[in-house]
Amino acid sequence: MTETLPGTRLPGFSSVRHEVSAALAGFLDAKEQAAPGAELRYLTSTLRGLLTGGKRLRSMLCVCGWQAAGATGEMTAAIRAAASLELFQVFALVHDDVMDDSDVRRGQPSAHRALATAYTESGGPLGRAEAHGMGAAVLLGDLALVWSDELLHSTGVEPSRLAQVLPLVADMRSEVMYGQLLDLQTTGRLTGDAETALHVIRYKTAKYTVERPLQIGAALAGATPAVLDACSAFGIPLGEAFQLRDDLLGVFGDPVATGKPILDDLREGKATVLMALAVQRASPSERRTLRGIVGRSDLNEDQAARVRTILDSTGARQTVEEMISARRDAALTALDEAPFPEEATGQLRRIALAATERQT
Repeated sequence: MTETLPGTRLPGFSSVRHEVSAALAGFLDAKEQAAPGAELRYLTSTLRGLLTGGKRLRSMLCVCGWQAAGATGEMTAAIRAAASLELFQVFALVHDDVMDDSDVRRGQPSAHRALATAYTESGGPLGRAEAHGMGAAVLLGDLALVWSDELLHSTGVEPSRLAQVLPLVADMRSEVMYGQLLDLQTTGRLTGDAETALHVIRYKTAKYTVERPLQIGAALAGATPAVLDACSAFGIPLGEAFQLRDDLLGVFGDPVATGKPILDDLREGKATVLMALAVQRASPSERRTLRGIVGRSDLNEDQAARVRTILDSTGARQTVEEMISARRDAALTALDEAPFPEEATGQLRRIALAATERQT
């Protein structure tokens, strides 16, 4: 059985995706059945929509980490831990969209927009719709965070094993908050500081998206320190490459394929490595153009095309491609040296290639 993670076919991925989706659906069904009224469904219907789609990359990596530690057989604990990561991801996405005031997520209205529409459709006054949508989305994100923790604690593993997992989960949560704060602090500041941009990537994406899910799955299976270290050696460079690819797609990608408006990153003035390199290398006139356009909420496609031209002419785009290749190669080298079973190594190799070559 296979499922497409953009760029390749991954044996076993469809099975993991199906089992994680089933675990999430069953968990939400139980919550709705236990609720005293219909109010909870107002939030969970939006939550279910956000849980549909997505790459399930963290889920797959969590299960791969479990396999990397030598676990075999029944995967219930790994699947429930993976599902808890998906709920945490929804929490992060919902709050991220509120902070960025984004209209679209995965090709659908973002949570605060969907909740604002639901509010007016249920008879709420139009003048309160935006404030209601924002407030309800914050509550939805909080609920996803609480339920993520509850689902993690229902994996069924013995307390000593769970005690290995929880510090990694706590670190992951702290790191992504730190990365998000750095992102907020740097957004809108057009500088040539590529090192700070890389720092944001490491905490907001590399550790959160790749390293920690791998380690959490591995710890669930009783991983040795050597296995956990190998997860880091593979996960951090791959996670950085994954985000660098995402940054390129945020400017040069196809919005139909990515499910994200192509102008959002430029309108927000995201302080990416791509943009920092362009600022470093731009001529004075090009730098004035960038600073006059990037970060404008009314930036249009013609202006975006001018920015893309500068990103190409300064070599920033090509340099980021080279950075992606170098980090992917570092991850693959670490994988060659990792004390993982052959099946886990092969799966992680395919994920590394797919995550860095993807076009969505």
